[in-house]
Formats: sequence, structure tokens, C-alpha cells
Amino acid sequence: MKLSRSASWFLLAFGVWSWFIWITFVKNLWNDGSGLAFDDAGDPTAYFWVHLLLAITSFVLGTVIGVIGLRAVRASRREKTGE
Repeated sequence: MKLSRSASWFLLAFGVWSWFIWITFVKNLWNDGSGLAFDDAGDPTAYFWVHLLLAITSFVLGTVIGVIGLRAVRASRREKTGE
């Protein structure tokens, strides 16, 4: 399968964006003071576990999509230079 250059860059940008957004989210989740993520005793709540699972899933998918984009960008550069 061959991806266009714009699709390749989009996938790579999506992977980077996913990591940036979800790392920020996990930091905010960990430092939550509203009582959603941790109960009064300091134990994680169901909200915390569900959102942590979402973040981990997004990290994995973002990484896979980003790697596909990176490989496609590299392939299009090699093709352009004739290597």
C-alpha cells in the first residue's frame, strides 16, 4: 500500500498530537483535586481507572498510527531522492 505524502504527514502528526494531548491529560488526572479521580482516602476511583485505560489505549494507537506515518514519510522521501 502506498500513502500520499499528505496522508503520511497527517498520520505522523496525529501520532505526535495524541501523545501530547494524552500526556497532558494523564498529568491533570494524576493531580486532580476535584475528587473525581481520587476519593477522600486518596484511593483511585472508577473514573480514574477508566480514564487511565483510555489514555493507555490512545498512547498505543497514537504510537502505531505515528509509526505508520513515519514509515510512509521516509518511504516517500526515499522514492523522491531515488534511493
